[in-house]
Amino acid sequence: MATARAMLERRRSSRVAIRIPVKVFSNGHQGQPLNATTEAVAVSRYGALIRVPFSPALGSRIEVLNGLSQEMREFRVIRVDATGDGLYELGVEILYPTRNFWGIQFPGERRPA
Repeated sequence: MATARAMLERRRSSRVAIRIPVKVFSNGHQGQPLNATTEAVAVSRYGALIRVPFSPALGSRIEVLNGLSQEMREFRVIRVDATGDGLYELGVEILYPTRNFWGIQFPGERRPA
């Protein structure tokens, strides 16, 4: 298993612990539509950690609607962990990054002049 240091060195951008309201859209294992109003609990320029009441397949694509900006983007599920309280933590990566889907300034970035 990779060490924490190795994982940090591989990370493309800083991760920020923040709560951003989102709506997640997915398809269930039988193709049925699933959606949940929830929140992203940590975000980076390239992904997020989101808690949802369903477990999409690893590698599947989901859509995430940012509840603040009303912008929608497609993400790939790269990690699924059961939390023990009926929810699943999804590690997701954005498929087509925009300048700033989350609408926040990340550590180490300069604001445009």
